[in-house]
Amino acid sequence: MSDSAKKRDHWVGFDLGGTKMLAAVFDPSFEIVGRRRKKTRGHEGQKVGLERIASGIRDALDEAKVDVDQLGGIGIGCPGPIKMDEGVIAEAPNLGWHDVPVRESLENEFGRPVAVLNDVDAGVYGEYAFGAGKGARCVLGVFPGTGIGGGCVYEGKILRGAVYSAMEIGHVFVSPEGYLSGSSRAGVLELGASRLAIAAAAAQAAYRGEAPRLHDKVGTDLSAIRSGALQDAVENGDEVVERIVREAAERIGTTVASVVHLLSPDVIVLGGGLVEAMPKLFAKTVKETARDRVLPTYADTFDVKVAGLGDDAGVRGAAAWARDTLGESAEEQPAPVTATSTEEAKS
Repeated sequence: MSDSAKKRDHWVGFDLGGTKMLAAVFDPSFEIVGRRRKKTRGHEGQKVGLERIASGIRDALDEAKVDVDQLGGIGIGCPGPIKMDEGVIAEAPNLGWHDVPVRESLENEFGRPVAVLNDVDAGVYGEYAFGAGKGARCVLGVFPGTGIGGGCVYEGKILRGAVYSAMEIGHVFVSPEGYLSGSSRAGVLELGASRLAIAAAAAQAAYRGEAPRLHDKVGTDLSAIRSGALQDAVENGDEVVERIVREAAERIGTTVASVVHLLSPDVIVLGGGLVEAMPKLFAKTVKETARDRVLPTYADTFDVKVAGLGDDAGVRGAAAWARDTLGESAEEQPAPVTATSTEEAKS
């Protein structure tokens, strides 16, 4: 092994979200030594998005005082179905992106190997490696947000399909009669249990005068009814809002019960801002609902935990997945040439 290869012991993790992106540089002990957060600005298009990703990574490397040739590789978690072998975002609906060659773009830019995975898979892998799922044989992750993302790590590997990433749990059909929706997917979990669905129901309650605290604090504007506002309403006596949140958690618990019968996970990790705002309510409701709906044999085989890594779950998981899957190729690749193709994207 060359001296250059021996020094490739730092890793970059990147979390690409619908509104923000986060880059982090990890040292050999997997401590964060540099980070950079930017707005995603997905509406500006895929080309600008890829430039902003590269710019964010360079800024994080500059803060960490780490050269590109010290990197073992880069892991990046991206929203939507991912072609993991090709490193391509097949579709990112919240960004309006399709068939984005993330791996090719970043490998051309940095000359280091890149692992591309679904963003929730990255978060669940982070919890498996460092957080609430550490030491488990099978970890199921459910992350309610604007939609509901899912991921699973089974015996140290991310559960995936032959072509695409898997565990799109938010699109599992759970209501035969369907929740209100203008799409052909009426009745799927995220239309009845995501933060967006909860906020819509809470806005109606506020409009009808059934949630006075919520109405006084943020009114009925759907965009203003975020996790913190829902938490505040529940804590200050809006019983209808609490019931709406609880019913959403019960729907998640019912879906979790079905997955327990399929995969028998020993740990279910709940994450995302909505869960972080009301951790006890979500964890207790999901756990009780799932246990009530599984075969008695399975009732005591799993635990439900709240994610422990917060916003760092995605970057930690992406970097760890790169480390665990790119190790040999990282040492074999030649040192990169100086990349000059990307202009610095403005913050």
